Formats: sequence, structure tokens, C-alpha cells
Amino acid sequence: MMKFEINQKAILAAALLCLTPAASAATKAEQEAEYYPLTTFELPEKSYLEAGAIQLMPDGKLAVSTRFGDIYMVSEPFAKAPRASQFQLYASGLHEVLGLALHDGWLYATQRGEITRMKDANGDGLADRFETVSDQWGIGGDYHEYAFGSKVDKHHNIWVVLCLTGSFTSEFPYRGWCVRVNADTGDTVPTASGIRSPGGIGTNHVGEVFYTDNQGPWNGTCSLKHLVPGSFQGNPQGNRWYSLTDALGEKPAEPESGSRFHIEAKKIPQYVPAAVLFPYNKMGQSASGIATDFTGGKFGPFANQMFVGDQTHSTVMRVYLEVVNDRYQGACFPFREGLDSGTLSLEFAPSGSLFAGGTDRGWGARGGKPYALQRIDWSGKVPFEIHEMRAKPDGFELTFTEPVDAMTAGDVASYRIETYTYIFQASYGSPEVDHTKPKIVSAKVGGDGKSVRLVVDKIAEGHVHELHLPGVKNRAGKPLLHPIGYYTMNQIPGGQ
Repeated sequence: MMKFEINQKAILAAALLCLTPAASAATKAEQEAEYYPLTTFELPEKSYLEAGAIQLMPDGKLAVSTRFGDIYMVSEPFAKAPRASQFQLYASGLHEVLGLALHDGWLYATQRGEITRMKDANGDGLADRFETVSDQWGIGGDYHEYAFGSKVDKHHNIWVVLCLTGSFTSEFPYRGWCVRVNADTGDTVPTASGIRSPGGIGTNHVGEVFYTDNQGPWNGTCSLKHLVPGSFQGNPQGNRWYSLTDALGEKPAEPESGSRFHIEAKKIPQYVPAAVLFPYNKMGQSASGIATDFTGGKFGPFANQMFVGDQTHSTVMRVYLEVVNDRYQGACFPFREGLDSGTLSLEFAPSGSLFAGGTDRGWGARGGKPYALQRIDWSGKVPFEIHEMRAKPDGFELTFTEPVDAMTAGDVASYRIETYTYIFQASYGSPEVDHTKPKIVSAKVGGDGKSVRLVVDKIAEGHVHELHLPGVKNRAGKPLLHPIGYYTMNQIPGGQ
């Protein structure tokens, strides 16, 4: 018989190595829960609640749609432990509802092939009146022909972003476009081209519309994009439909495959590069729903900032936006991980709750459950976080949610920065390319005690600036909850 010696230290080290990623993730989620705890809804049996859209109703109920075409009304959605008995079926027989909105007493649902409005006319809790508002775009039956719809804007329009056929080609009119549908008249206006595979749509705090697009052809990584009327968003596959409308003017030139975003933006007037790039795998792999904190501080220190889901990583990210040279750009930060399923839809309530719907359909999700509905609330404790990250001609101005320790925050050794960009190409996705490692020249704490001015030796136009802050502490000696930010520098600001 052969004799084997057991190296117990090696076995223990290997076991710890295997456990470290999960333990680290659990620890981060536990840390986040101190500030933003999760409440999980018990779901009705066989509801298959892959929550594509969420809408808080005037009577306090929560409307939630499913991929299978149902809409539920959830009573008492702010309960401490929401039960399955609080769900009542409101409508069924719809087609993959990925947008819910209220207007003039109607509930509007953006389906794959149309916008439908409905109401409960006899008061029995079931929708009994349905009207088609618009079906003025093509649909062929491909599973990937999603249609995401916004809330109703100040001009009574619902903005709809239409995924390409199979997310690669445009076989039917306006696939790969955004259209605006007037909720009163149904008038449908082509609004922007160049869309690939949207995952959500929403507005910032002043009502301008943004959507998330996902990695693939002409998208090096997932991103948040500003829907400027008349704009080209970067993917030329749907540009054949310029022949059907003059609403956008002249068809844009096709980008040069293998180029860079900021270079093509200077060559193609209609092209609007992504406002924020979400570095692939570092921040997620399937950017999804959008919600802006309009609660005026009831959700903590991030009023007017944008929150974006990621379906694959089962997370919610936070976004700070600013305008530089008349274009949006900004930074993204981790916010909340550990959701039960892949984050898809997000919806803020005025009282300060953020509802999140989840699904693992198609791609799977880290959360592990096939679908979920959860609520994120603020505990009242303020996390020590980067609050804003603003671009300067020679670096950044950082603000924090709490006063910083002047010694650590004023030490350049507390920071580390690198930059990279992505290839703008017809091929699928892109690795990080064109890396640089700028030197941090100085870090000066502001007189308010909650800001730091970082000067670096070279800002890189068109690059993501990945900033790590491992050494920065607050005055109590605590580190940042999330000591990292990713700023997309489409344009370098002038001035000081």
C-alpha cells in the first residue's frame, strides 16, 4: 500500500483561497446593508415575476410587470415583510412588458410590439379597458427584439428604445432606434439611431433621457448614453431606416472600425459617445434599469444622482454626471451588491425607497434566484463614500459624504490612477487598450474638509480614469466603503 503524507498547511491554504472570493463578497454586502438594507418580497407561486418594469400607483400600490406578459398590483409595498398575499393580478396576455408609466388616469405598458394603455373602469381590481397607443415599429419574432419604454415626459411623450434583431442586425423598421410616442395622440417620431441592445431607459433629475446599452458590436463595454434627439448612438446596423424618415436629417457616416470613440466623435457630427462607460466585469456585464434619486435626501446623501442596475452581477451602481463642453460625462461607483437575482428594473418612491426587479433569464446572474422583487431603503446612517468626481483640466475634484482625515486624504500615496479606453469596432466588444499610468502630483484637502483637489501629470482624452483611494480615511479613521471610481473623460474641460 502506498503511503501519502498530508500537508495540512497546504490544504488549509487552498481552502482559504477557494473561500476568499465568496467571503469577500458576503462581507461587502453586509457592510452595504448597514446603510442600505434589502427587503425581499415573498412572491406568489408560479408568478414567474421576472420584473421588467415597476410603477408606483396613486393609491399606493406597486404595479409590477413580468416577462410573460402579466401585470400585478402589490398592496402595501412598504411593509416590513411583504407577503405573496399582497399580489393581485391586474392584467395578462401582454408581450414582455419592459416599461410602465402613468398618464391621465391610464397605465401605459411598453410591450415588444406596441405601447398599450389600460385602466380598471369598473373598479374590480382588474384592467378591463385596453387601447393601442402606437405600434409603429417592426417586430419579427426574434427573442432579442426588446422594447424598453420610459415614463411620460413633460411633453407627454414615452421614449422607446428598440433592440436590434438578435442584437446584431436590423431586419425590421426602426430596430436599433429610439422613437418618441405621444401618450395622448399616439404620434410616433423617430428620435435617435445607433442603438444596439438596450437594458433600460430613464431620465436624470432635469428630465433629459438616457438609456443603457450593452457590450457587443460597436460597444466595447456596457455604457450609459444620452438620447439627444437627432443623434447617432454609435452602432450603424439600423441606419438603413433613414430611408423611411427625414426626422433625423442626413444619415451619419459609418464609423471607422478599429478607431476610438473620441476620434470618431470629431469626425461624425451626429455621433454622441457614451456619457459613462461601465468597465467590463469590474462594474458589471449587462447594464440595465435606470432610476434617479429625486427623493430630496430621503435615500441618503445622493440626491439627484442616477442609479443603474447590472443584470449579470446582480448589483446596483451609482452614477455622477456633469456637463463638459455641452456634453454629458461622469463617473460610476459601486453601490449595492448581493441582490437575489439579476437586476433589471429600478424605481424610486418619493418616500425614499428604491424597488428592484430581477431576472436571470438567458445569461444567468450572480444572485442565484430565477427572479425577485426587492426594496432598498436607507437606514439613516451615512456611508463614507466618494460623493462626486468632477473633471478638471489637470485632474479631478473629489467630494465626499463625510469630512476626510486631512493627513491621509492629502497624501498622494493614498491614491492610485490608471487610464484605458476601448476599441470602437464592428467586432464584439473590446479589451481595455491604450493604457496609461498618470502620476498624481498633489492632493489638496479643501477648506470645507469634504473635498480634495487631485492634480495629475496627464489627463487622457477619451479614456476611462480608474481611481483607487485605498489610503483615504474619514476623521474617525474609517476607510471608504467603496474606494474606487471610474470617470469617462470624453472631453477635457478648459479653465481651472
